[in-house]
Amino acid sequence: MNLHLHLTPVVSLIAGVLILCVPRLLSTVIALYLIIIGLIGIFGLK
Repeated sequence: MNLHLHLTPVVSLIAGVLILCVPRLLSTVIALYLIIIGLIGIFGLK
């Protein structure tokens, strides 16, 4: 059985969990999420 994970949904899931656990980190988590998604888009990583 092969398990293929794409990076974008994994990053989204981690960001969502962090926001739920520590709401005060909201702006930091969103900023990091946007930077990571931007880098994924620029470099074409999956």
